[in-house]
Amino acid sequence: MLEAVLVKECADSSLKPAIVEQFVVAAGSADPLSITVKLAGRLILLPKITSAEEAMAIVREYSDRAVVRVGLTQFPVRVGEPADLNPDLFDACENLRKGTATFARILRIVAKWYGSPASEDAFPQIFDDAVHAWKTGEFEGVSVFQAPDPGEPIELPQQSGVRPVEGSAATSINDRAEETQAVGRSGIRIDLSRIGGN
Repeated sequence: MLEAVLVKECADSSLKPAIVEQFVVAAGSADPLSITVKLAGRLILLPKITSAEEAMAIVREYSDRAVVRVGLTQFPVRVGEPADLNPDLFDACENLRKGTATFARILRIVAKWYGSPASEDAFPQIFDDAVHAWKTGEFEGVSVFQAPDPGEPIELPQQSGVRPVEGSAATSINDRAEETQAVGRSGIRIDLSRIGGN
């Protein structure tokens, strides 16, 4: 769980704190030194990283040939972007600042595609699509990390607590815990009706 002070001081001010926290739960990491490397679609296992210097060495090793994401928000490091090869990305505040600013822009891109709906009921779907776009880098054929902000900031009808659409990667940890407990209480159920050719 993100510290309230970190969210208040570092996150993009256009996003409510609950949205910032849900974004990090859905797409980020609890560890500011976290790195995810995917090479040819396969996840590379990395040693435990204990310093920003170690983290930068790994980023430099893989960034020109793999998809590299770093820090609290799992911000993507892009080849040929010198600003992205910066130890600041492993500072919790800087990573949250850059990641949430970019995610807010992606939310606006997605909201504009939906016709900028004013209803709060539309927000979970917009949020879910924005998280998917963050993870894949694309939304409806648009490369969201290179796409310009869609003009004037769109006022999003953000709910205080996002309820992501069913089956979303952004399903909350609490929901998963409740489901696990429910499964544990239900006992084992096996359909034996097909045994013996019935």
